[in-house]
Amino acid sequence: MAAGAAALHWRRVFAFTGPVPRARHGHRAVAIRELVIIFGGGNEGIADELHVYNTATNQWFLPAVRGDIPPGCAAHGFVCDGTRILVFGGMVEYGRYSNDLYELQASRWLWKKVRPQHPSTGSPPCPRLGHSLSLYGNKCYLFGGLANESEDSNNNIPRYLNDFYELELQHGSGVMGWSIPVTKGVLPSPRESHTAIIYSRKDSGNPKMFIFGGMSGCRLNDLWELDIETMTWSKTETKGTVPLPRSLHTANVIGNKMYIFGGWVPQSTDNNQSTQDGEWKCTGSFSYLNLDTLEWIQLISDCQEDKNNMLPGPRAGHCAVLVGTRLYIWSGRDGYRKAWNNQVCCKDLWYLDTEKPPAPSQVQLIRATTNSFQVKWDEVPTVEGYLLQLNTEMPTPSAGEMPVTVVPEIPSPSAQGIKLDLHNQTLNKVPGNVQMSISETKVKVTEPENTKIKHSISKESNAPLCLPASTLGPQLSASVNELLDFDTRTTKPDSSVSGIVSATQQAVKTESTSTNGTVVKDETSLTTVSLQPEVKETSRPSTRVASAGSNESTTQLPKTSPLKQNARTKARERKWYDVGIFQSNSALVNQFYSLPEEKVIISSKAENDDVSSYCLLKKLDLAPGTFYRFRVAAINGCGVGPFSKVSEFKTCIPGFPGAPSVVKISKSADCVHLSWEPPVSPSGNILEYSAYLAIRTTQLHENPSQLMFMKIYCGLKTSCTVTAAQLANAHVDHTSKPAIVFRISAKNERGYGPATQVRWLQEMKASSSK
Repeated sequence: MAAGAAALHWRRVFAFTGPVPRARHGHRAVAIRELVIIFGGGNEGIADELHVYNTATNQWFLPAVRGDIPPGCAAHGFVCDGTRILVFGGMVEYGRYSNDLYELQASRWLWKKVRPQHPSTGSPPCPRLGHSLSLYGNKCYLFGGLANESEDSNNNIPRYLNDFYELELQHGSGVMGWSIPVTKGVLPSPRESHTAIIYSRKDSGNPKMFIFGGMSGCRLNDLWELDIETMTWSKTETKGTVPLPRSLHTANVIGNKMYIFGGWVPQSTDNNQSTQDGEWKCTGSFSYLNLDTLEWIQLISDCQEDKNNMLPGPRAGHCAVLVGTRLYIWSGRDGYRKAWNNQVCCKDLWYLDTEKPPAPSQVQLIRATTNSFQVKWDEVPTVEGYLLQLNTEMPTPSAGEMPVTVVPEIPSPSAQGIKLDLHNQTLNKVPGNVQMSISETKVKVTEPENTKIKHSISKESNAPLCLPASTLGPQLSASVNELLDFDTRTTKPDSSVSGIVSATQQAVKTESTSTNGTVVKDETSLTTVSLQPEVKETSRPSTRVASAGSNESTTQLPKTSPLKQNARTKARERKWYDVGIFQSNSALVNQFYSLPEEKVIISSKAENDDVSSYCLLKKLDLAPGTFYRFRVAAINGCGVGPFSKVSEFKTCIPGFPGAPSVVKISKSADCVHLSWEPPVSPSGNILEYSAYLAIRTTQLHENPSQLMFMKIYCGLKTSCTVTAAQLANAHVDHTSKPAIVFRISAKNERGYGPATQVRWLQEMKASSSK
């Protein structure tokens, strides 16, 4: 991230829903995936509610907590270990501090008061506030804080602390006890309202804790370092402009940078820091320390004015939390001087993207028609939209290599196991207990000479959709306020599904010479292609899809030199066309813009002439029986991130049945029941269905992730039973989550259509201890 406020792109969050917590200071926050969990703080009384903000849905909610609910507290220790949160100490009322330890199991919103063992030597931590509590591995490290020496809470006698404790945690839940590590070197001076973070360099391994600033009668801006392996303290010398002395600031580590925001700073910067500074102000300054080079970089100075309200205002006692590489800041004091005695708390929520988003997963096909694709990709956290592009110059299969059905015909269900080589992609979560993944692979299957037919792969899905590109406005922008607003419609998964089911589809290419147990060799295990039904075309030149390990598709024409082939490939790579910007991770694509990528300007500040030229672009419709390549990139406040790997799909040609839909799996004592609904588009009478089960095999393959399938059903019914004997041979696929894999396809007068693949997720027995 470049220095200077102009490069920062802060966003203020508006239009959130749910019960918004009252403004406060002295609260703490942690993140569990997309959830920001806030506890404590004070403003006209100490808050005791647990508030949760869902960054993905922009919604606040109050979870229904139970168990040993702690009293409200402020300036407490607050750390997150997986899905459990630990709370230690803090101020429970004016002048009265705590040294109680509570654990929250966020998966159940269950509080429990824990009682760690005392140290073998010395006393346990005394009641305190303003301390730091840092987690590394299975240990928490407590440093410093402020204690009250008076037994009368109304008569506060402050004592600054620099004691250091270690708290060992039990796996999953509970703690062992406190200990007082033996340290070397000189301890940092006593302080409270400082920050502490832990960082490990990638090249040199030793974890180190860095303590910055705080209050000890006066504000501090010194930096201390503890080598956790050797337990050695040292004062760190840094380069660059050191931030002003401060307390009640926040520190967060992103990559190799420690970001410092806000806090109380002395009103006068030339006063003697060894004496108590009677007046101070809030600051909105923002800096980071490169933890590898130990150089400070100032991003927003203390005196920088924000006339356009594009930056978070000055504040102290706020909370700052990371969701991915996005930094969220909420509430805190916004008063300027202690002497004014009228501190007011902020109510605003801000975030800052510190890095461009990573590349999404490959675009995955949910359903194909003659002129559209329903596609999706894995959601990337904390993004403002996705830029979807396609490339239209694709190779076309020759008549001798036309795709046929996923499941070759077999005389009877008792025939030998048919073996298909498949490559599965990653699971993608959709609402409820349904998980979806899409994978396409080309394979060769041999079957009788007279049964050569051509088929495609597509499937029905519960995945939420984004409107097609034809509904897009003219402007492409990296700004969330400028992203196009699309309606989405979501179909809820059927409640009768007993197992956790995920649906996938496979595109295959077959040639047949026999009916029994055919071994299939995977040609393109890394290239995702959906091959649709196609009539025989003898006039087309012979083509071939790239071999395994390739993300490209190359056209091989007779008597064409490698040099010309490379030139054509490079030219094709340059011709990417915008489908549009989508706010969700799915899209219904039936059109694209005709202007190549290099002529479209994507920026957070689009010029009027750019917008008007984009408006004038011609929209082209997708054509039947045509290959399209897709890629997608995520967008956040830093701009457009890298594109995903390329996926290849082909639109359908009418005549073949669609994929069976709404697959349900239910389990009984000795078998499993599969049921499904007929294809939405049968294109005639359905003659039969075939179901397959992925089975274990001892045969060696080039790709160890390939699956082998055995036919378990063939008939007109839309249901079948999988016996215990058949399940005993099932292969448990560990490509993502452990799952048993089934495939189902329908056949009409023209032949078999696309297959629906379902992954029946299996519970992990070892995880029950948690």
